[in-house]
Amino acid sequence: MLYDAYKRPLLDLRISVTDRCNFRCIYCMPETEGQQYCFMKREHLMTFEEIVRLANIFARLGVRKIRLTGGEPLLRKDIDVLISMLKEIEGIQDISLTTNGFLLKQYARRLKEAGMKRVNVSLDALNNDIFAVMNGRGVKSDVILEGINEALVQGLAVKINMVVKKGMNDSEILPMARFFKEKGVTLRFIEFMDVGSLNGWKLDEVVTSKEIYEMITKEMPLEPLEANYVGEVAKRYRYVGTNIEVGFISSVSAAFCSDCTRCRISAEGKLYTCLFSTDGADLLKNMRNGATDEEIIAQIRRIWETRHDRYSEERGKNTTLKGKRIEMSYIGG
Repeated sequence: MLYDAYKRPLLDLRISVTDRCNFRCIYCMPETEGQQYCFMKREHLMTFEEIVRLANIFARLGVRKIRLTGGEPLLRKDIDVLISMLKEIEGIQDISLTTNGFLLKQYARRLKEAGMKRVNVSLDALNNDIFAVMNGRGVKSDVILEGINEALVQGLAVKINMVVKKGMNDSEILPMARFFKEKGVTLRFIEFMDVGSLNGWKLDEVVTSKEIYEMITKEMPLEPLEANYVGEVAKRYRYVGTNIEVGFISSVSAAFCSDCTRCRISAEGKLYTCLFSTDGADLLKNMRNGATDEEIIAQIRRIWETRHDRYSEERGKNTTLKGKRIEMSYIGG
């Protein structure tokens, strides 16, 4: 097992399988005047075999959990084939996928048959008008709910992620909580974060987890739960008298850098040690130039053992930090 400069172990790997997305969510990949997204050419993307090779290497280094991200991972052709390949890796105990849910109804059965057990679905509002603005494509929440229902029918565990932005969708906090409590599905509230440089982040547009918690517990009392594992980012609660959970991801108001066990690989095979990174280490280039597994392991070891990222804690002291950062659509959430 690898430990960084702050003694944080490397346990979780997030792999972006594509930089493309069919949404333009305002907090991730906003459609702004004059902004054009230039996507990677196919030959620059990692092949499934290259992804599996890296996943094997990371498993040897102690990684036990893999999450597939994007962009939108369901846009990657034959994603279920990749999942079935990853399932064969010794040491990997959990494989999940984060999706905007638009294609989930179509893919839920294939994901389940490939061996996936759970998915995280991004849904920021039940109100169709609000959600249409949030996703930047006019898509109605009804479409995403159909995908969620199909995933549940197929036996996939589902968690819902809601990014809350003040003045945009904070009116949907209680409707979302009521709806998914009734449905028996875990809902996680995520503070609006200053990821990348395109989403126009302002501190006064953040609705803190504490504010959301207080809003919910007045109507539906909550009680805290213990963390499931080291490095869990969400603070877990359940509605009193039930086993139905709600979570809060508080990277702005209550940084969890001290427990971060995650690294990320972009779709073109670059390793990033923080969601707020500016630079990545090109693993894929070295692989394609003939590097052995042992040489790649040595490269990863050097990177992780000197890792000292703690952006959210530093942001908390300085209000905000300037400088260009990698976009979330490039390395996943």
